[in-house]
Amino acid sequence: MTHALSGLDDHAVARSLADSAGAVLLRLRAERTDLTGSDLKDEGDRQAQAHLAARLVEARPLDAVLSEEARDVGDRQSASRVWIIDPLDGTREFSEVPREDWAVHVALWEDGDLVAGAVARPAMGSTLATDAPPPLPARPDGPIRLAVSRTRPPAFVVALAQRLGAELVPMGSAGVKATAILDGTVDAYVHAGGQYEWDSAAPVVVARSAGLFTSRLDGSPLVYNREDPLLPDLVICRPELTAELLAQIATILDEGFSQ
Repeated sequence: MTHALSGLDDHAVARSLADSAGAVLLRLRAERTDLTGSDLKDEGDRQAQAHLAARLVEARPLDAVLSEEARDVGDRQSASRVWIIDPLDGTREFSEVPREDWAVHVALWEDGDLVAGAVARPAMGSTLATDAPPPLPARPDGPIRLAVSRTRPPAFVVALAQRLGAELVPMGSAGVKATAILDGTVDAYVHAGGQYEWDSAAPVVVARSAGLFTSRLDGSPLVYNREDPLLPDLVICRPELTAELLAQIATILDEGFSQ
């Protein structure tokens, strides 16, 4: 296994890591039917984190790691390569069997920007990754469709939808919301408040590889591997919608809307 992983390029390593962690999580769901709610969430986080940590040591022992579920590995601030991972994104949905809207995030930051990544959607049987960016499907006629949290839709996004005359499409997991654009299920994912680098790194690098636009709410670049990993807001959208979305977002921000 060590030789197989170490011989892959970074794109393939990201996909392999996301796929194998997804298999761990699917097996946990199938075999530990005695676990429910927070117990299943916690065990999913623990097993996926342990799996990814061990395989990253095999694949790229000299790289630093930033994970939602563990203390930093290596000196991130001086490292030239940092893996940014979320072993289980959408833990609530993972615990609500048989929901499918949860994901595994694996991204690589190198010398100032994201360069490779994968978003595995194990219960959907698919992984979207930078080694084989999917073609962007044609957008159907009709209102803009915005992915939004099914449990905590941000008031900012609700206000944006009203201005755009857009349809809100509820779902779990930041990774699933972002990749739903590549499925043709939605046209954009806008988040305002409360995310960290591990929530968006893999979805953003996969989205960019497929030609989608990504930025913060004010249109500025998303910057990763900072000392404080808080990165609270996000825009991912089809490129032809960028100007309209950013203009409406700017209007809402100018009015002093609180995130």
